[in-house]
Amino acid sequence: MVVTSLEKMIGLQREPTSIRNICILAHVDHGKTTLADCLISSNGIISNRLAGKLRYLDSREDEQIRGITMKSSAISLHFEKGNQEYLINLIDSPGHVDFSSEVSTAVRLCDGCIIVLDAVEGVCPQTQAVLRQAWLENIRPVLVINKIDRLIVELKLTPQEAYSHLKNILEQVNAITGALFTSKVLEERAEKETETQGISDSVHGDQVYDWSAGLEDTDDSHLYFSPDQGNVVFASAIDGWGFGDKEKIDKIVTSLGLKVGARESRHADPKVHLNAICSQWLPISQAVLSMVCSKLPSPLDITAERVEKLMCVGARTFDSLPPETQELKKMFMKCSSEDTAPVIVFVSKMFAVDFKTLPCNKPRPLTQEVIAQRRELARRRHAEKLIASQGQELPEQALSGNESELTVKTGETKGDKQELTSQTESMTLKTVEQEADKESFIAFARVFSGVVRRGQKIFVLGPKYDPAESLNKLPSGCSAADDLPSIPHMACCTLENLYLLMGRGLEDLEEVPSGNVLGIGGLQEFVLKSATLSTSPACPPFTPLNFEATPIVRVAVEPKHPSEMPQLVRGMKLLNQADPCVQVLIQETGEHVLVTAGEVHLQRCLDDLKERFAKIQISVSEPIIPFRETITRPPKVDMVNEEIGKQQKVAVIHQAKEDQNKIPEGVQVDSDGLITMSTPNKYATLSVRAMPLPEEVTQLLEENSDLIRTMEQFNSSLNEDKKMHEINQKILDRIQEFKQKLEKNLQGRKWRNAVDQIWSFGPRKCGPNILLSKFEGYRKTVWQCLDKTTKEVSKYRDFDNSIVSGFQLATLSGPMCEEPLMGVCFIVEKWDMSKAEEQMSANRQDSEELDATEQTKNEDKVTSLPSSYPTESSSENKKLQDGSQGSPNSSEKSSKRKGETLLADCYGPFSGQLIATMKEACRYALQVKPQRLMAAMYTCEIMATAEVLGRVYAVLSKREGRVLQEEMKEGTDMFIIKAVLPVAESFGFADEIRKRTSGLASPQLVFSHWEIISGDPFWVPTTEEEYLHFGEKADSENQARKYMNAVRKRKGLYVEEKIVEHAEKQRTLSRNK
Repeated sequence: MVVTSLEKMIGLQREPTSIRNICILAHVDHGKTTLADCLISSNGIISNRLAGKLRYLDSREDEQIRGITMKSSAISLHFEKGNQEYLINLIDSPGHVDFSSEVSTAVRLCDGCIIVLDAVEGVCPQTQAVLRQAWLENIRPVLVINKIDRLIVELKLTPQEAYSHLKNILEQVNAITGALFTSKVLEERAEKETETQGISDSVHGDQVYDWSAGLEDTDDSHLYFSPDQGNVVFASAIDGWGFGDKEKIDKIVTSLGLKVGARESRHADPKVHLNAICSQWLPISQAVLSMVCSKLPSPLDITAERVEKLMCVGARTFDSLPPETQELKKMFMKCSSEDTAPVIVFVSKMFAVDFKTLPCNKPRPLTQEVIAQRRELARRRHAEKLIASQGQELPEQALSGNESELTVKTGETKGDKQELTSQTESMTLKTVEQEADKESFIAFARVFSGVVRRGQKIFVLGPKYDPAESLNKLPSGCSAADDLPSIPHMACCTLENLYLLMGRGLEDLEEVPSGNVLGIGGLQEFVLKSATLSTSPACPPFTPLNFEATPIVRVAVEPKHPSEMPQLVRGMKLLNQADPCVQVLIQETGEHVLVTAGEVHLQRCLDDLKERFAKIQISVSEPIIPFRETITRPPKVDMVNEEIGKQQKVAVIHQAKEDQNKIPEGVQVDSDGLITMSTPNKYATLSVRAMPLPEEVTQLLEENSDLIRTMEQFNSSLNEDKKMHEINQKILDRIQEFKQKLEKNLQGRKWRNAVDQIWSFGPRKCGPNILLSKFEGYRKTVWQCLDKTTKEVSKYRDFDNSIVSGFQLATLSGPMCEEPLMGVCFIVEKWDMSKAEEQMSANRQDSEELDATEQTKNEDKVTSLPSSYPTESSSENKKLQDGSQGSPNSSEKSSKRKGETLLADCYGPFSGQLIATMKEACRYALQVKPQRLMAAMYTCEIMATAEVLGRVYAVLSKREGRVLQEEMKEGTDMFIIKAVLPVAESFGFADEIRKRTSGLASPQLVFSHWEIISGDPFWVPTTEEEYLHFGEKADSENQARKYMNAVRKRKGLYVEEKIVEHAEKQRTLSRNK
């Protein structure tokens, strides 16, 4: 086929009905890029023979070497179906779990997707993940079952067996779609029920709801994949053939009028014959693209539900948005390309391209005029050189008068000019070289409304931008070109260049109408990873992308030569911008840390840093493995499964155990683990107890961390009397539901009223640990937003934040190896401030006497006004009265400040002493309980044949893995093994499995959860049985201690280990003969 011209593409961009924005999604190695090659070859961009071998959209070198896609890339294709012409914007996405963030960026820009499935492997973990992502973004899928030839060539199935095998695969995919649909319908029904229940509660009383009714009423037939509906294609992309069911019968009925070349017919390999016949008879591009055009929606068919989902950030409902913002929904639905329509563009990611590949820097063929101009320029230069050389010769021939002077002058000026031109040429060459080294960033974007033009001024809206706030401040009808006041999270920028994305190349565009995918140049300074661009300030920022993978693998990087540190910092900034999933941070220790989604992702990031962004040699640390610290209930049995309390204790060894938990003098410890501590100045005494939280509660706190953060923001604004938006009823319902779930899970005598006493969560006020206040005279809780209570007025009010800060510090770094805590509840059972109050009253009397003497001296001063705070002096009162007009909470601040000054002593401010005491009390309360480490765990899915199963198990058990289930895939000899594996043991795991199984098994690792390591890191034998079983030193390897010491070593903390013990024999370095 002939390559389509750029003009034709631009013409098609103006017709939204003929545009299809699609992406290809699948599990790794199911044939996405090969299928994309076949579709690209139909446009003549690559040869048909190279389709599947070239992998055109894998433009990176490491993608070609590894044979996997690592970034999503787009290409625009032209397709004719009957008289109708279509423009297909195709995005190829990665299948490897480490790069699932790239899938999210691709899915957001599309209206439909092609799900590719391997006919042999069937539904794999990543297939389920991409189906879920497509569902969450409300985009319509079609199915391509690829590698059909493997059923015949490898599995040697009969037609009947192949039919039933393919039927099973279709049923599996439809089951996943059905499950997603069911959960959505039930969710919507539950919401409706809760809304109507509030109204009809008084009328109906108890009523039993039939949940299935919603499912029966809703039509879901269009969701499922079936060849009858025409949304399934069976194909073999590597051989270039594929068919939908109906065409095949027609084509077999009519005779095959095909032409097979002489070269193919002579070839010895039967695959070549198959390829030659099938690729003409059933061309895959024809089958897939015609299905895409008939079954997938155009940009005009965007659903109202999807628009509302995109426009509502967080828990906001569409109805709560300003009316101007709600008006924009119509523009979305119309996909309008009129000049009056506001421009709305979503940038899903920024990607780096080499400066040389930009259209403006490409070498172009010279036209006749340019050649003529250059020839003329060269002739002129030659003439100037001749004149200059003659001008130098002339003075030697003694010519008379003015003529000689004149020629000499002209010669000199020409010479100067020549030097100047050579200098400017060398300078321009240098700048060109510098520019060529630079990476240029292009935004991967889609226009949802209006027409984007080059040079247009536009607003860049950050994720926290609030249109309601800015519409009050900005004049109506304003544009980005106007001189406007600064608005938080909003910037103005100019769109420098617009590009048509053509796989490895880019084409310049002047304007792009609505409904198209494009590249935008010049946003590097304004957009970090993703953003919403609009000409209307009423446009809300789009909802953030859903990332499936959690970044968990951390490494510290530093340059080999310290002088190159600035290049590393700049390189890491660029890397952060270029990758949607990577996180770049500087830790408290000063280390520059990269956080990535997995080993392959980490390797790609490090290669990019070395070769593209920083261009320096770097040193990389061992992976920094995250752990959590927790406590458990005291164990019932010891290490040799004997019931504790019935054995004879061995005193000497028992002593070693006691030494481990040394608690300093002045700290009282009860038998049940209550720690009582006083501040250094002995003015306040705290009693703190630590208890393990039930697993369900810890999980609940982790899942609702965003909700807890929202509660915290609302409570702090209530306490500071700030004006804040009225909290959404939907959020209040969610908070109420969260509270009920906590009450349900925290039951029993020891948790009585615990939920109502929650004072704070931690660390960072939204973590999986709880602080309870069980002392008298204090009522402040985290549920202020529900009951809208006024500020606490009590003796503790000035210093309650110090206790919370101490708790936050204690939960941020535990006593074992300074890692954050998880699943721990701290209960403050007593907080005695009586001595502090006595001291404050004594200080108050002194200050009042001082004030009285001052008053007699300075009678011209304003007399003191009566105050509700008897602790203040008159001068302080004057300030208080002045300040209270400005802000209502200034009185509280001044009283706090006064309390501080009254109680400051040689130990520093009293609030600081309270923070330190609370932190230490929490740490000691932890140390008197059985402490445990928690390790991050991956879920690991491995597909392997029966003959290598034993080797897979060997590698798993060596790395502390635990097999959860093993099942045989129906109709194949493949086993699917599901296991959990500690992140700490996962480095090199994939390579080792591939080596041991000769490449027959490859694992997919996804971060799953945190799990307690059962062993006690401080365990030493304490009973006679343990002593007999483990020996005096008990030096069998303790996994928890090994991890703990590794972390302590990395952080530079003290590690208790014996380097050399009983050195009886001196060894020399020479080899033993």
